[in-house]
Amino acid sequence: MPKQNLSQQTAQRLYTTIVVEQQLQPGEKLPNEVELSQRLGVSRTTLREAIRTLADRGVLEVHRGRGTFVSRRVEDIDDFGFSGLERVRGQLRDLFELRGMFEPRAAALACRRAAPEELSDILEKGAQVERCILEGRDRTQADQAFHTAIVRAAHNEFLLRLLPMIHQAVSTAVERGGEREQLAEDTLRDHALLLEFLQKRDGAGAEHAMAIHLLHSMDVMGLEEES
Repeated sequence: MPKQNLSQQTAQRLYTTIVVEQQLQPGEKLPNEVELSQRLGVSRTTLREAIRTLADRGVLEVHRGRGTFVSRRVEDIDDFGFSGLERVRGQLRDLFELRGMFEPRAAALACRRAAPEELSDILEKGAQVERCILEGRDRTQADQAFHTAIVRAAHNEFLLRLLPMIHQAVSTAVERGGEREQLAEDTLRDHALLLEFLQKRDGAGAEHAMAIHLLHSMDVMGLEEES
């Protein structure tokens, strides 16, 4: 598994502080370079590289002579620091483990809380994924829309904030070259079972079906659980 260098690790720490922990707000100025490098325990050169990385992602804005500021668009950034997940197996495993913690429960909640039109939308989006697979078309957007519809129907504000991670995980999985055919086959089978439980509003069944689907994806991609 490729390891991050020090500037990448520093960029990730800053990203977490700004985007995940929200210790700095959009438009807020970062501490000066000397103070921030001491706080992070890195050289000023490493800090500059990390800031450049986050500026390239749109997280930070560097204004010459004024300092470095959190972008006012930071709340719209949706990569959660997982860019290039296909090259970082450990992060991908961690992301699927996280999905396994909340998506099965979201499916169960959707069974209980979905309005009739929301349930119909979930079923239609599931059918769209199936059509894409059977017709040999790219299913990335359809698959993302399907999982999004389930999370939205759970009617939990904080689950909605995790949608960008679902989108990144889905697109990364779909793009996995040598595993694409097996993943598509598993998706057809797993989604059919999940849709059956959702249509019946069987929360326990939907929860188990979603968990099985995610485990199948992890198994095919070789994201074995660490002991």
